[in-house]
Amino acid sequence: MSKKYVYLFSEGNANMRELLGGKGANLAEMTNIGLPVPQGFTITTEACTQYYEDGQKINDGIQAEIMEYITKLEGITGKKFGDLENPLLVSVRSGARASMPGMMDTILNLGLNEDVVDVLAKKSGNPRWAWDCYRRFIQMYSDVVMEVGKKYFEQLIDQMKEARGVTQDVELTADDLKELAGQFKAEYKSKIGADFPTDPKEQLMGAIKAVFRSWDNPRANVYRRDNDIPYSWGTAVNVQSMAFGNMGDDCGTGVAFTRNPATGEKKLFGEFLTNAQGEDVVAGIRTPMPISEMSEKFPEAFAQFEKVCKILEDHYHDMQDMEFTVENGKLYMLQTRNGKRTPAAALKIACDLVDEGMIDEKQAVAMIDPRTLDTLLHPQFDGEVLKKTPVIGSALAASPGAACGKVVFSAEDAKAWAERGEKVVLVRLETSPEDIEGMKAAQGILTVRGGMTSHAAVVARGMGKCCVSGCGAIKMDEENKQFELSGKTFHEGDWLSIDGSTGKIYDGAIPTVDASIGGEFGRVMGWADQYRRLKVRTNADTPHDAAQARKFGAEGIGLCRTEHMFFDADRIPAIRRMICSDTVEQREAALAVLEPMQQSDFEGIYEAMEGLPVTIRFLDPPLHEFVPTEEADIELLAKDMGKSVAEIKAIIAGLHEFNPMMGHRGCRLAVTYPEIAAMQTRAVIKAALNVQAKHPEWTMVPEIMIPLVGEVKELAYVKKVVVETADAIIKEAGSNMKYLVGTMIEIPRAALTADEIAKQADFFSFGTNDLTQMTFGFSRDDAGKFLDAYYDKKIYENDPFAKLDQTGVGKLVDMACKMGRATNPELHLGVCGEHGGDPSSVEFFHRTGLDYVSCSPFRVPIARLAAAQAAIKDEK
Repeated sequence: MSKKYVYLFSEGNANMRELLGGKGANLAEMTNIGLPVPQGFTITTEACTQYYEDGQKINDGIQAEIMEYITKLEGITGKKFGDLENPLLVSVRSGARASMPGMMDTILNLGLNEDVVDVLAKKSGNPRWAWDCYRRFIQMYSDVVMEVGKKYFEQLIDQMKEARGVTQDVELTADDLKELAGQFKAEYKSKIGADFPTDPKEQLMGAIKAVFRSWDNPRANVYRRDNDIPYSWGTAVNVQSMAFGNMGDDCGTGVAFTRNPATGEKKLFGEFLTNAQGEDVVAGIRTPMPISEMSEKFPEAFAQFEKVCKILEDHYHDMQDMEFTVENGKLYMLQTRNGKRTPAAALKIACDLVDEGMIDEKQAVAMIDPRTLDTLLHPQFDGEVLKKTPVIGSALAASPGAACGKVVFSAEDAKAWAERGEKVVLVRLETSPEDIEGMKAAQGILTVRGGMTSHAAVVARGMGKCCVSGCGAIKMDEENKQFELSGKTFHEGDWLSIDGSTGKIYDGAIPTVDASIGGEFGRVMGWADQYRRLKVRTNADTPHDAAQARKFGAEGIGLCRTEHMFFDADRIPAIRRMICSDTVEQREAALAVLEPMQQSDFEGIYEAMEGLPVTIRFLDPPLHEFVPTEEADIELLAKDMGKSVAEIKAIIAGLHEFNPMMGHRGCRLAVTYPEIAAMQTRAVIKAALNVQAKHPEWTMVPEIMIPLVGEVKELAYVKKVVVETADAIIKEAGSNMKYLVGTMIEIPRAALTADEIAKQADFFSFGTNDLTQMTFGFSRDDAGKFLDAYYDKKIYENDPFAKLDQTGVGKLVDMACKMGRATNPELHLGVCGEHGGDPSSVEFFHRTGLDYVSCSPFRVPIARLAAAQAAIKDEK
């Protein structure tokens, strides 16, 4: 039997979403349950995929099937395409599997030509309506199908309104609209070089092609990337007989939600326009009236609509977003879908539906998009002020929240200004590890370069700090402390506001309000915790971050980066002394200064985590990141070391690496300078012993992580240093404290030889940022330069640093887990890359059998919810 590409609404149902798209499946379902739906048919998502496979054309077989269904629709409605007695008019709308509001195209009133308009004008006794439909159709068809562009038609409408001395489209007469239709067709011919098509079947094929084509338009591609919707899904096309909301004052059109999408309140929320068509409401061309006023104008249709709302909510067990039309007082349902809602409304609706007995707790957990939780936890801009403030640029929404402050250009300035009570926004070409204090001091960070996983983005998310990254439109002039954006020059001290949830940049100061987390948040998270199997830890380098993560439900620390502790002003001289030492003794003396500082940091973190597991990663970055670049700092270091400036400069030059990412860093530092690993071990173990003595009720088991291992002998060498040092201290203290030594799997060779490495490791933690970088062979800081071209050419659909590449990198993770556990059944498995806070990646880690994921503090709730959803999906 050959494949079926077209279905009448009466042939489908809600479970056929993959084939019929969301809109088609729901139109079929509403037809099945007896709601007043103008009838039609759906062309499947497979036809869309076929259209692209056939080189962007609709093949003869599919065209023939569409023609057959036009005849069926003519039979159902008793109307005919192009007929001069009873003409059939249809709307053509897209409908993907996942709702993509406003991303793809719609055409109304298809089937009109000069002859049909005359018939409609005479038969209806309403020529104004007939010509209004025709001019709308020409405008939409020209814009959507032939890509002429709306603006030319808008200009013609504006000129006509001006000439007639009116302000609203509805004030134009039938003759005005007839004249306008003529102007529109002339505009079409001048742009396209051919007459506007008069054959309804030709019009229909053009419209169907346009909807298929819109699956690949730039805004749809961006939306899909942001919402994890695969390109391969395609969109369905719905051809539906028209119901007219613009035939006069007993007609209208509306969009409504069964609950308030902003607050979640259980009350009908929507808008209605009399004598209008759907796009007037959606496009905001006219100001509609609230839905409650519909009850006065159309009491019977409104009473019926309220009943339909109840039927739909009871049927779908979720808040519905509906489009409807009233034609001559009669209600028609054009679509329904689960409504988009704010994160706060999503939580309230989920809890209310549980309390109303509509859904159970598992369904409530499953219906919330984890990615939206982020925005609930960070400060927000005052909505009223935001509306009035001009947007001057936009870039990547790298870390959520809102920030407003005075522009500064260096980390030092950010710190100094903040210390004197100023609020600042740090604007940099890109950030580096030594900017950490400035990033902490700033309200938010704006960078010219870098993607979603650049240093700025990753560190900002970890701190819960607002960040907008990669704003290439900025012309930076750091020397003169100024930059240019949208034609305006901003100097140091000028006010700037940035929104890390949307990526928008605003001129001036917009006040922020603190996020308030309602009781529903706690309820939903409590349910999530009941059902998830994966533990959720956090990446935290300070007691403050650790405490923040605990507040959000973290069950330990999966990554504490020790190098962040070395950049403080009172510590950097000691680490620089160590780097510039000539002998082991000199190095040990410098390290002895750092040891108590590290120890006190670890004690603070252990205290904040209240006995929960803490994994501490030993020194990881290349040493050149710690050395001074300013002449004055170099002179100071030379004096401190008793060396000449030239000698210090020679040491610094010697640290230069062609590819620091793959250079002298990670465990290679400990192999070269074992005294670094010995000092860090002493700090970790002494801190744990001290905290254990203070809190006998906790069981302290420190976890030491050796980074960047690629060969088992490397791990064995560094582990020997750790074990000898730790055992001596524990013995001396008369304690029997246990500790674990594990490694970070971030080099492909480590994953490939995991069975060997596991013999020496108590745990693996996958550093998926570096593992992705090394597996793909491109740098996460430079990938932004070419990823857009890769998206356009459909080579990649996602940024592999934001969403785990399950095919390649995932295969390495899966293999390393299986091989590691085969030789060491007691092996603990976790992940501490940024992917630990990405829902689709968390689902993969759940399936792979990891013990925990670790992510930045503000993403802990996202990971908790995603882990629960993965477990619930698994049960099904």
